[in-house]
Amino acid sequence: MSGSLRENVGKKDARKNRAEGKIPCVLYGGKEEVHFVTDEKDFGPVIFTPYIHLIELTIGKNKYKTILKEVQYHPVTDEILHVDFLEIMPGKPVIVSLPIRIEGNSKGVLRGGKLVKKFRKLKVKALPEHLPDEIAVNITELDINDSIRVSDVKLDHVQMLDIPTSTIVSIASTRAVESTPGQEK
Repeated sequence: MSGSLRENVGKKDARKNRAEGKIPCVLYGGKEEVHFVTDEKDFGPVIFTPYIHLIELTIGKNKYKTILKEVQYHPVTDEILHVDFLEIMPGKPVIVSLPIRIEGNSKGVLRGGKLVKKFRKLKVKALPEHLPDEIAVNITELDINDSIRVSDVKLDHVQMLDIPTSTIVSIASTRAVESTPGQEK
């Protein structure tokens, strides 16, 4: 992705850039903040995905390794107003939210229970080279009234930042649950 430095920083200049199809952006996390603009059409594959992408930004003659940190949208039109990028520094951990992918077929769901997902993403802290694309959660062994908590997820070189007792996914009981022999309803 490439961009050009902004001459002026302010509302009037930002509005003018948006009218020309360019999005005002800021890059932080390095030695200094860099204010720049880039084409709106370049954001499609980066924004409309649950995954974290490492993005190489070319601004003028400088190249930066970054991740997309935050996107601000217009409250009515959902038009992109502003984008923040975080520069990745070697040896410095980053904090990001990674998507959760549910794997397997739960015993409890096969017996008539209902799968309840509480989280779509988990906040983690890790060095960029240790960041997975997603967090896989296997629910095969979950029966009715079982759950998987944040503390149950273990990833090498990755620190979970969400509350450890928070439930990620659970199997709730429903009226359609079949009883197993020896159990009473």
